[in-house]
Amino acid sequence: MGKMTAPERGWAFYDWANSAYTLVVVTAIFPLYFKASATEAGIAASTSTAYWGYANSFATLLISVLAPILGTIADFKGYKKRLFIIFSSLGVLFTLLLAVVPSDQWLLLLVCFVVTSMGFSGANVFYDAFLVDVTTEERMERISANGFALGYIGSTIPFIVSIGIILLSQQGVIPLATTTASQVAIAITALWWGLFTIPMLRNVEQKYYKEHVSNPVSTSFKQLFTTLKNIKLYRPLFIFLLAYFFYIDGVHTVINMSTAFGSDLGITSTTLLIVLFVTQVVAAPFTVLFGKMGGRYGEKTMIMIGIMVYIFICCYAYFLDTALDFWLLAMLVATSQGGIQAMSRSYFAKLVPKESSNEFFGFYSIFGKFAAIIGPVLVGAAAQITGSTNSGVFSLVILFIIGGILLLRVPRQAVSASNT
Repeated sequence: MGKMTAPERGWAFYDWANSAYTLVVVTAIFPLYFKASATEAGIAASTSTAYWGYANSFATLLISVLAPILGTIADFKGYKKRLFIIFSSLGVLFTLLLAVVPSDQWLLLLVCFVVTSMGFSGANVFYDAFLVDVTTEERMERISANGFALGYIGSTIPFIVSIGIILLSQQGVIPLATTTASQVAIAITALWWGLFTIPMLRNVEQKYYKEHVSNPVSTSFKQLFTTLKNIKLYRPLFIFLLAYFFYIDGVHTVINMSTAFGSDLGITSTTLLIVLFVTQVVAAPFTVLFGKMGGRYGEKTMIMIGIMVYIFICCYAYFLDTALDFWLLAMLVATSQGGIQAMSRSYFAKLVPKESSNEFFGFYSIFGKFAAIIGPVLVGAAAQITGSTNSGVFSLVILFIIGGILLLRVPRQAVSASNT
């Protein structure tokens, strides 16, 4: 990955720290643990699924509303790191609580999960914004890519350990009930997240900021309204956010719908977990490659390449028929999923005025969060109309085409919005 400074390394390692939460808690283990807990309490499967969906939506909505406000406050001297510590600590502590709350307390588990989700997403707003503080514009694309690559590698270690503990408990090799094994896996994830956040806390400081004011909250609201009022001054930045909204929706939908798509092809859950693991491993070096190429050809060019790869993926998915096809599709996704996200983050970091980075990364968070709406609906509608999941995935081409066209309207060389 090349030599990094202590602030760059500390920043990148937070991706290593918190990505395990996404893989283990959000995607693989906790949803099943919660479903089992709800079933044990006599809650119907459809009802518990609905509650799970409501909890995710509520957490997303709340952090999306708060992100620009908190981001604007964080732009004042001394607040960025303070807010990062508050939200990351909430995420870690409540993830640990998930492991100790009695398994039959399904509602309390759901409440704790909402808090962990807010902690995770909130901390990420400030984490992303810290990119402008830890490195130079010339190195942003590489450092951003290194963060995503470390995240892919770091998430697989607790994931393998967790799956191993659960499988061994199910086979009676270790004297743990499956419920207890799941709790141990969640606890490992919380400890991993907390432990590898330490380099970030020790080595990263806010370099760009606005001077402290007597009432940062009211001042932040005024600043936020001023930004929205003068949105024309930041035209390249908001055109990019609109493009990002569409193409990242397609990226997230491909990732989130992949297991359902694989199940429809008759692929077993065990095989799907293996595919998920291999995808994480393959994604790491390709994300680093995206970073190096971004340094040479520019982030915008690499984002466009990523969009074209995803358009091909959607077209290939239309003809998908066998498990081998699914493996090939997964490996294609692995070549670009981390790279397109890493290049988007560094390109946006170059567009924003550094002293207002948190405010604008709050908007970045909103566009990223709400970009999980259109894609799943598009896939579902197309699949229902045609009776084919393949057609549903193919329909995502629309999102990537719109995103690509809008991206072409953003200046080729990222420039600070403050100079726009």
